[in-house]
Amino acid sequence: MEQPKSKPSALRAMPRWIFMSRWLQAPLYIGLIVAQAVYVWQFWGELIHLLQVISVKDISETEIMLIVLGLIDVVMISNLLVMVIVGGWETFVSRLELEGHPDQPEWLSHVNAGVLKVKLATAIIGISSIHLLKTFINASQYDEKTLMWQTIIHLTFVASAMAIAYTEKLTHSTQSAKAH
Repeated sequence: MEQPKSKPSALRAMPRWIFMSRWLQAPLYIGLIVAQAVYVWQFWGELIHLLQVISVKDISETEIMLIVLGLIDVVMISNLLVMVIVGGWETFVSRLELEGHPDQPEWLSHVNAGVLKVKLATAIIGISSIHLLKTFINASQYDEKTLMWQTIIHLTFVASAMAIAYTEKLTHSTQSAKAH
């Protein structure tokens, strides 16, 4: 015989207010959606610029590559925004109830704060890599100090992401051991 599900006890006033405060994040996520619209606008502006430059003058492969890397950069930042918006809302505000939806991102089914941190860290590394590649392609326009600091900052992002991933792995291993 199946046990009836127990109803959650009513929260007292202070815990209820504390729990409801998560909705204060809603305008922040809406703002990020607006920021993503700005990136879509920027992407199309850059793409139109590329098409105009190609049709007007003889453009070098390096110039094309730099514009295309700029487009890739915008897409990667937009992907980062999607991860923060969707993952953050699901983790910190409310369930999106996308189970069974054909467009549900695969990673969303197992998202938590730790997974989100690792995904964000790797996305930041990807964005930093694009910036560093653009800098190295145009290295003659930068001084050695700028090149060095951009490389150090990128390596710091890589080391930080590895530390976050390792910490998350340790946390997950500890939780798995406690469950068994």
